[in-house]
Amino acid sequence: MTAKQDIIPDQDALKRAGEEVRTRLAADPGAYKVDTDKAEIFAFGDFLTSAECVRLCMMIDATAKPSTLHEQDYSSGFRTSYSGDLDPYDPFVMGISRRIDDLLGLNPEWGETIQGQRYLPGQQFKPHNDWFYTTEKYWELERKRGGQRSWTAMAFLNDVEEGGETHFTNVGIKIQPRPGVLMVWNNALPDGTPNEDTIHAGTPVVKGIKYVITKWYRTRKWR
Repeated sequence: MTAKQDIIPDQDALKRAGEEVRTRLAADPGAYKVDTDKAEIFAFGDFLTSAECVRLCMMIDATAKPSTLHEQDYSSGFRTSYSGDLDPYDPFVMGISRRIDDLLGLNPEWGETIQGQRYLPGQQFKPHNDWFYTTEKYWELERKRGGQRSWTAMAFLNDVEEGGETHFTNVGIKIQPRPGVLMVWNNALPDGTPNEDTIHAGTPVVKGIKYVITKWYRTRKWR
């Protein structure tokens, strides 16, 4: 038992978070569960109003910078969107964040700052997982910052003329951006191990611009 826990950090916490949110969403009539046994993916229509979407797009424009990853920079071409953290102390942002917390029923202290992302034509985010690879050098920092990521919440803010789908490559579904729709998914399996089948991509935008916000949750207080 000890050896397994050493190999899979935060497994028990991921299992508990999965159970808590799974039970909560099963009782929520507004939750649509994607029909797959490979991952727990849910959608909520009209989570954000059109006015909220417009305001969030403007906030993203004001903060967006070339996106980066732990091991790769913008020039690698792996993630070519622009992104930026929204002000966590802005009352409007605080309200959106709290609504996501309440929807999932997770401890607000576990949630990261909401990040906004903007994709222009040709920009993309190649297939990736949101959970951390604990064998990589960056894990020591992320372990101290709040541990493994449990759930992801991502809201679409606008219609995209062509392209820009969120593609869960192993599940085999592409989700077209629709303003106000919130997607949430469990980054772990029911036993608390990271789920390889949550790998997903932001496909290249062909025409138009794509705006989204994302909030990730950890297994303990995020720092």
